[in-house]
Amino acid sequence: MEHRHSHADGAPAQAIIRLSGVSVDYDGLSALEDVDLTVHRNDFLGIIGPNGGGKSTLLKVMLGLVPPSRGEVRLWGEPPQRSAHRIGYVPQHSVFDREFPISAWDVVLMGRLSHTHLLRRYSPGDHAGAMQALDTVGITSLKHRPIGQLSGGQQQRVFIARALVRNPELLLLDEPFANVDTTTEEEIFRLLGQLKERITIVMVSHNLSAISTYVDKVACLNGRLYYHGSREIPPEDIEATYGCPVELLAHGMPHRVLRRHD
Repeated sequence: MEHRHSHADGAPAQAIIRLSGVSVDYDGLSALEDVDLTVHRNDFLGIIGPNGGGKSTLLKVMLGLVPPSRGEVRLWGEPPQRSAHRIGYVPQHSVFDREFPISAWDVVLMGRLSHTHLLRRYSPGDHAGAMQALDTVGITSLKHRPIGQLSGGQQQRVFIARALVRNPELLLLDEPFANVDTTTEEEIFRLLGQLKERITIVMVSHNLSAISTYVDKVACLNGRLYYHGSREIPPEDIEATYGCPVELLAHGMPHRVLRRHD
């Protein structure tokens, strides 16, 4: 389902992402089924759904890393592979060797590399971009700390800085709050709220309560996508996505109430 958006001056908003009838099959199993989605410039879209519901696959389709079995994907009107330099990506937080001797600074600088220039030396522009990205996420003082010595929230800020270091126009985040506490979660949401003034953001999460209070629009995904272009989620969409009966879905308040169920 497509929704027309306009800026305050009445001009139509630019469509950054457009998916039309996108399906993805893995070994005969459906990961995504007939997904239609349009994301406009400066949208802050949260996509919620259970684990295994296709959220990571959807982001990888947008990145051009997973080709659709059926359907069409366009970013800025072109195949996604042509737009990689315009996208920042924060993948799911993965377990790594905490003793690995790499600093936050080095991790952020890696975001300036591309697969075609892996062996080139970092330029003064790379260093300036890394400093700006660290400053944006508020961890300049931690730049020389080994990444393994940082807290989960600090590490997530490093990974966001790495995604921002090339000044992307689109930021994709995959479960960015998996290993952070509530206070850090709120701080990162405030950061994203500032970034959305200049960057289009798509974030996926299985945690309903962590997302729909802060984002501008919410979609539900469990193989199929349910999206109405707003923050309001009809109870039937939640039930179809999570398989849970919904008693109350409150917006603008930091809580969600689900009826007790087995």
